[in-house]
Amino acid sequence: MYRVWRWVADHWVMVIGLLVLAYLFLPIVVVFLLSVNRATSRLSYDLSDQWTLDYWLHPFGAAGIADALRLSIGIALVATLVATVLGTLMAFALARHRFRGRGSTNVLIFLPMATPEVVMGSSLLALFVTLQVPLGFWTVVVAHILFCLSFVVVTVKARLAGLDPRLQEAAMDLYADEWSTFRKVTLPLVLPGIAAAAMLSLSLSFDDFIITNFNSGTSVTFPMYVWGAAQRGIPRQVNVIGTAVFLLAFVIVLAVQIRGRRQAKALGVA
Repeated sequence: MYRVWRWVADHWVMVIGLLVLAYLFLPIVVVFLLSVNRATSRLSYDLSDQWTLDYWLHPFGAAGIADALRLSIGIALVATLVATVLGTLMAFALARHRFRGRGSTNVLIFLPMATPEVVMGSSLLALFVTLQVPLGFWTVVVAHILFCLSFVVVTVKARLAGLDPRLQEAAMDLYADEWSTFRKVTLPLVLPGIAAAAMLSLSLSFDDFIITNFNSGTSVTFPMYVWGAAQRGIPRQVNVIGTAVFLLAFVIVLAVQIRGRRQAKALGVA
């Protein structure tokens, strides 16, 4: 017993960290258990003693869930692509160039991140109604690009701030032109930040409910489907899709980490 307390005393920071991680992952564990547990009734969220894989074998068995998921994925992909391209260009401009209004632009970039989603969603709705723009897929895409753009700029700009400018100067000294230096030196170094920004934008867009609810019109995304289904009983397939999305994100992050360690080890050996 003394050895146990001694180990805890020597590793209390790690113990607290593990407890915090367990607390964070507890809802995900519950969602997974619900995805393999047979519901006793439509309005029951309790775990029964019946376990099944039927919901995993038929993840789109609930009416309307496939269309809602397809719409959310489409919106997230388009918004992520546009926000990543525009945000990366803005980050390069803010990090590499001096121009009048640069400080004010940096402040404005943070406003969508600091603005409550209710305010942003209602403001965009008022704008679309004033311009007589029909609410639907494209209004949601525009709204998602608006708040994803700030996260992309901040993420890529942070990556550029830690980039050693001497690497690009060395490439130019070796007779590389601007385009070759950007393509072979700058872009590979900034690419992890761009990928992180894209993944963050994808998750934010796919997960958004408040802004989407204001500007979607009759379109129903996956978060809106879950909210509507909560009034009559959330189908177990929602837990299946939620668990699958988490596992997919976990695999991507794990693969990136393994690839990064292998590259670092290769460079160390070389």
